[in-house]
Amino acid sequence: MADEARARIREGTAAEVLLAFLPLGFTSFGGPVAHLGFFRTAFVERRRWLTDEAYADLVALCQFMPGPASSQVGMAIGLRRAGLSGLFAAWTAFTLPSAIALAAFGLLLGTVGVAEGAGWLLGLKAAAVAVVAHALLGMAGSLAATRERATIAAAATAAMLLAPDPSVAMLLVIAAGALAGLLLRDVAPAEPAAHLPAPVSRTVGVAALVLFLVFLFGLPLAAHLAPPLDLLDRAYRAGALVFGGGHVVLPLLEGEFAGMVDESAFLAGYGAAQAVPGPLFTFAAFLGAVAEPFGGPAGAAVALVGIFLPSLFLVLGVMPFWEDLRRAALARRMLAGVNAAVVGLLAAAFHDPVFTRGVGSAEALVLAIAAFVALRQWAVSPWIVVILSGAAGWALL
Repeated sequence: MADEARARIREGTAAEVLLAFLPLGFTSFGGPVAHLGFFRTAFVERRRWLTDEAYADLVALCQFMPGPASSQVGMAIGLRRAGLSGLFAAWTAFTLPSAIALAAFGLLLGTVGVAEGAGWLLGLKAAAVAVVAHALLGMAGSLAATRERATIAAAATAAMLLAPDPSVAMLLVIAAGALAGLLLRDVAPAEPAAHLPAPVSRTVGVAALVLFLVFLFGLPLAAHLAPPLDLLDRAYRAGALVFGGGHVVLPLLEGEFAGMVDESAFLAGYGAAQAVPGPLFTFAAFLGAVAEPFGGPAGAAVALVGIFLPSLFLVLGVMPFWEDLRRAALARRMLAGVNAAVVGLLAAAFHDPVFTRGVGSAEALVLAIAAFVALRQWAVSPWIVVILSGAAGWALL
């Protein structure tokens, strides 16, 4: 019976999925929330590949897991439509356009170099300050709106700013957020939607979760063997441990690639990442392209695969068990606590490196304020703000 249900789900082809997602890969600006809106329009309203209830369940599932939520929803839609080949088709079409653009930008920087005082670079840094501030306020309004969750977020910020080792502190902050979430009284678990059949068996799910852990704990042991494995390990860990997706990956990537990527190049690439469509996690392709000692096109490919590989394992691993997990009130409380903690992580990252290294002059601060007002009050698209900030920096600074 379960096999028959899975067969009914997989009623399309990988080519069909690829062609459906490819336009989204070129046009999906606006971040994860906007991406989820585009997906609903494309696959619930227009193509009717799944119902509103099933789509809501997929979104809830992917918000529960670490990693880029919109990319994981895309993977899950492709998996339900055309099996494992559909998953790869959805990821390829949605991810590669922005990844190729950012990798090319990284290779260009590697050729011409990064001049610390270049006006266009200062403009991109100012845009990064505005984009992260805008994202931080939006996330705080939805994920840390109550006094309990705001307290968790503030404690997480303090822990990250005062910790001697931010990489270790980040893991402890996430764990503490989950524990604090168990004590929350303001989180009422949502009523589960209709039954969501799993497109893969529980055996496949267990195997995927085992691989997730093998890579997470095995790659650090193998990283010293060759530079590509070191790069893969850093990108994989960032993709495996970030909750909330989107801009929250910034502190993880900044910590993981410290020493491999110049700070100016990091912020320039982050600013450029706001000007391309698709998931922000493709920023890893830029970092891989400029990383030392192993970079270039091969480095971009390794970093890109590394940051999305945990999502592949988690989507395959969790979907067969989601029907039971989504009904657990304690799991939803833990997730609320984790989400509040990641607001604190982003606030700490906003202080350093984004603000302290992105605003070094009064002119840069003026650009950052103008970009923030354009985003917050005039609802200008981030990619437009980034391009205008770079041009203004080139002209004025």
